[in-house]
Amino acid sequence: MNLEDLEGRIALRASASPEQSYTARLIAGGIEKPAQKLGEEAVEAVIAAVSGNRPELVKESADLLYHLLVVLKAAGVPLAEVMAELDSRTAQSGLAEKASRRDRR
Repeated sequence: MNLEDLEGRIALRASASPEQSYTARLIAGGIEKPAQKLGEEAVEAVIAAVSGNRPELVKESADLLYHLLVVLKAAGVPLAEVMAELDSRTAQSGLAEKASRRDRR
């Protein structure tokens, strides 16, 4: 499965009843609920990474990606927009890109 496929699956499940779909239930809670879950999954992924627990890191990373796409769906941001932003950053080094963000503040 790729991220675009997952985005499509999330869109389909978001249109279901919150009683039948965890995704729909998250989105029905407003942006706060999926954002909270995204934060929890990010922390769990970090803990798995620093503890060297590879199987848990894989599982938590899957949860993290899923919840990120749910947040994007809830916020009305298509994955293609995020991917275009990433694509635009490949024209320069990561260090140069970070420096340019500091200059924009």
